[in-house]
Amino acid sequence: MSNQDAVTSPDASGLASRDLRTAVASAERVVIKAGSSSLTTPDGRIDYERVNALVDVVARVMSEGRQVVLVSSGAIASGIGPLGLSKRPRDLATAQAAASVGQGVLVGAYASRFASHDYTVGQVLLTSDDIGRRIHYRNAQRTLDRLLELGIIPIVNENDTVATEEIRFGDNDRLAALVAHLVRAQALVLLSDVDALYDGPPSNPGSKPVSDVFTPDQVQEYAVGGIGSHVGSGGMRTKVQAAQLATDAGIPVVLTAATKAADVLFTSGVAQGDAQTVGTLFHPSGRRRPSRLLWLEHGSETQGQITLDEGAVRALTKRKASLLPAGIIGVSGTFEVGDPIELVGADGAVIGRGIVSFDSSELPALMGRSTKDLAAELGAGYEREVVHRDDLVITGP
Repeated sequence: MSNQDAVTSPDASGLASRDLRTAVASAERVVIKAGSSSLTTPDGRIDYERVNALVDVVARVMSEGRQVVLVSSGAIASGIGPLGLSKRPRDLATAQAAASVGQGVLVGAYASRFASHDYTVGQVLLTSDDIGRRIHYRNAQRTLDRLLELGIIPIVNENDTVATEEIRFGDNDRLAALVAHLVRAQALVLLSDVDALYDGPPSNPGSKPVSDVFTPDQVQEYAVGGIGSHVGSGGMRTKVQAAQLATDAGIPVVLTAATKAADVLFTSGVAQGDAQTVGTLFHPSGRRRPSRLLWLEHGSETQGQITLDEGAVRALTKRKASLLPAGIIGVSGTFEVGDPIELVGADGAVIGRGIVSFDSSELPALMGRSTKDLAAELGAGYEREVVHRDDLVITGP
């Protein structure tokens, strides 16, 4: 598919590219992610002019009666200058120190500028644990919903002062996609120092911007490596992965430069003919699902594995059935009732995830047995599914 074809072709929901961009520009609840390189100077200090420009755009969105969650990188980068460092720290302790200093600087800059527009911000710091555990996930969801109801602008960031693995390997692009799920946003806008996804390295003269991506498979056609700055930790690859995560749940995504935020966040920008030129639009490839299932597939940390026989694999993947003890041939890991677990076939291939209704210590004695036999021997409480189909997501073939 050519870039021009992508502009005019309808997506799976029947919306043309321009119509979908208009929907993004008028979304009542939108998540906006700003990267470190969009907010700081090369030496790591806050660029107040850039921050103020972003705040002014968000304030305009709010003035239209719409709701915004701002996922902002920049805590560690904001601490580079005040700590007298020459570049982003590589060791964990210094990164945590930089985040501790920089987070206050960053939120202070946001709060001051938003106050000039008569808006109040609320700081929300999350770790993967807050997304991976169901109770924490629900608590974060309630907090964000209440802030939005009160007209507050949540400023979300990873809690880098206590995070460990997140600082080395994490990125706020994925966090933004998960937050978009969390708050049931109608759109996700990823702002960077790169104005679009390109079909090759942007430094190459022949590389062209990609205006639309319609399916997850199309993403693999584009060269997305080697893009990013020394200030940010993400790069283009993480942005594409985040876009896939969001679009899989029915949320459209626009990737563009922070300087072009207004062009994608207001219908006036689309009406002026910018729809074909501003950023990359990732069309929804899936449908909206209950937040419980979105968490299970994309946010949860599985606590163990259950191995299924061929009959159970077919029942789950083809007939959308629940998992019964009779189809289980193996159990590994330690988990309790209500924990997320991974479901695998006899060949070890992962087929899905589910919320389990038995402890790992109980299941070995139940494997391969019918629920009627178990109920007759152990009581009516054992005549139940190991994973109910309403608590199951299929991720594999």
